[in-house]
Amino acid sequence: MSSSKRSTIIVEHLRKQQMWDAISKGKRLDGRNLNETRLIEIEQDIIKKANGSAKVKLGNSEVVAGVKVETGEPFEGLENKGALILSAEVLPTASPYIEPGPPDEETVELARVVDRGIRESSMIDLDKLVLVPGKIVYTIFVDCSIINTDGNLFDATSYAVVSALISSKLPIFEIQDGRVVDTGNSQDPPITTIPISITTVRIGDVVILDPTAEEEACMDARITIATNSNGHYTAIQKGSTGAFTIEQIKKAAEIARIKGEEIRTKLKELPKTG
Repeated sequence: MSSSKRSTIIVEHLRKQQMWDAISKGKRLDGRNLNETRLIEIEQDIIKKANGSAKVKLGNSEVVAGVKVETGEPFEGLENKGALILSAEVLPTASPYIEPGPPDEETVELARVVDRGIRESSMIDLDKLVLVPGKIVYTIFVDCSIINTDGNLFDATSYAVVSALISSKLPIFEIQDGRVVDTGNSQDPPITTIPISITTVRIGDVVILDPTAEEEACMDARITIATNSNGHYTAIQKGSTGAFTIEQIKKAAEIARIKGEEIRTKLKELPKTG
């Protein structure tokens, strides 16, 4: 083993020991309390050619989401509903550990967890996005690009998607002579609620909110909980191989409800640009 690699391993070990020591005393290496989120910064309408867009910074994690609206055939079994399709990509420049190529398992999981939190809340009333029942519906694509990673991409990506949808304008399509025609006008999306995702992790016997990349490297288990505007739980997804006690899950759920309302208030104050 080279001396430089040995030094790196020693530094990482010491850093983890510092983290455990701090967390055991109710503090974290970045100075936050255990139940404190990092600063959230949101910019909307950053992609002019998109139907809606947003960039979110959660600490040093940074995500861009863009909305594109088209028409297409409905999904089988959902003939009288519009379609919402979400995808995510971690750019190779976002982290030294990311390689070019198809999405890895973690990126696929990221897209699925974010999609579930938003879809299960029924944020968009898909029943109102039908042009010809069973044949032609609105299809809303949301593409997410992670441009910097520093932990908790689940929440950062979810906030970017929700902010982009809030800012979006849907083209008004009409059926003329059997064809779909863009009228050149637009409308607000049929938003019914604002879902908020809150992720907590367990490190040893301690549960902390909004983990950094360093904290995720030490975590034993992760849980992401989404709530809607009524404070009702709409989706729960556990990650990693470790487990939570019942009391820890109850604590994570209560944190998700309280912090979710705080962040939801911030998103409600965003201007509805388009």
